[in-house]
Formats: sequence, C-alpha cells, structure tokens
Amino acid sequence: MSFCVAIDGPAGAGKSTVAKAVAAEMNFIYVDTGAMYRAMALFFLRKGIAADDEEAVAAACPEADISIAYENGAQQVILNGENVSGLIRTEEVGGMASATSVYRTVREKLVELQQALAKRTDVVMDGRDIATVVLPGADVKIYLTASTAVRAKRRRNELAEKGVTRPLEEIEQDIIERDYRDMHRENSPLTRVGDAVLIDSSEMTLREVVDAIETLIRKKRGE
Repeated sequence: MSFCVAIDGPAGAGKSTVAKAVAAEMNFIYVDTGAMYRAMALFFLRKGIAADDEEAVAAACPEADISIAYENGAQQVILNGENVSGLIRTEEVGGMASATSVYRTVREKLVELQQALAKRTDVVMDGRDIATVVLPGADVKIYLTASTAVRAKRRRNELAEKGVTRPLEEIEQDIIERDYRDMHRENSPLTRVGDAVLIDSSEMTLREVVDAIETLIRKKRGE
C-alpha cells in the first residue's frame, strides 16, 4: 500500500523545494505536478496554440504523453519521449502553463497520469489542487503558504540568480494576480481542505518546514 503526501499552496510558497527535500529524506518519489503542466504548456507552444483557444487546447491534449523519470536521483520530465527538463522553466512556458491549467481537459489528462503514479509508489506531490482533486485520500495533507511580500522576495532572488532583474513591487503584484486567478478559477480552484495542516513559512527556515512535515508523516505511520 503506497503512502501519499499532498502539499498545496500558492505560487512562491516553497512547495517544490520542501516537497523535494521531504521526498529525498523519507525515500519517497517526488512528483513535480507543476513541471507536468509546464511540459503540457511547452507542447501547446510548439504547436502554435494560443493560450485562450480552449478548443484547440482540448483537441491537442490526447496527443501529449507526459511522464516523470529519475536518472541518477534527478527528476527528468519526458514529453512524448523527449527529455524537456531543461526547456520548461522559462517565463513564457510558465505563463502558458498558468493560462492553460484552468481548462478541464488539461487538468483531467494530467490528474489521470498523477493518480496512476501515486498508486504504484510512495509519493510527495505538490501543486494547487492535490488534496482537493488529485489525491483526496492522501495520508498527510499540507497547505503551505507565506505572505506575498516574502514570496516576492524569494522570486526576485531566483530571478537574480538567473541574471534577471525585476522591480520587487512588480513581482509582488504578479503574485497577487496569480493568487486571485488560482483561487477563483472554475476548475479545481486553490483552496485549503479541512483536514490539511496549515504551515506558514514566512518566518520559518526550510529545515523547520521539512522537519514539521516529516514529524506529521512519522506520526501518521505510527513511528
């Protein structure tokens, strides 16, 4: 019987960093759902499909096969047999992913792939609708958040490492708008389920957040 950990929360809360660390230390598989949506977005961009053309997006979905593989401990994202891990972290792909992830056809396609993986092995999965839609029966559910100011600073630092400079106020406004979009979309809006443990990482270190989640896992397993 596999053990599933669901981590939901808004953009920039540190979900992926935390999920990867927990998975590595607990010997679980980390499923990067965001990377899967980005791979789908890359597929749409390559086909020249506009983000607002829902009909074309829906028609193209069946043609995309996306999977997660591990090589030397590193996650690889495979799109129709091609390793696209190094191509899906651009701003363009991120914007396309945010815009097309609202479509029911896109979400249903990826949820199906994610649920199949969770049945086979112990997983830590992070995203916007893991506890509500993808893994409603997850053994441990976390809602990880942080203030918009803290999340904007983290994003600015990430961009700076890539040599990109953007005003902090502009980044924070983008985050506020994305939060609104994620929380008010028609399909699978971002929300905290009743049995999810709230963790606000604004004043916490990565180590403190990871320790808190691992404690919850061990308690659930009776360790």
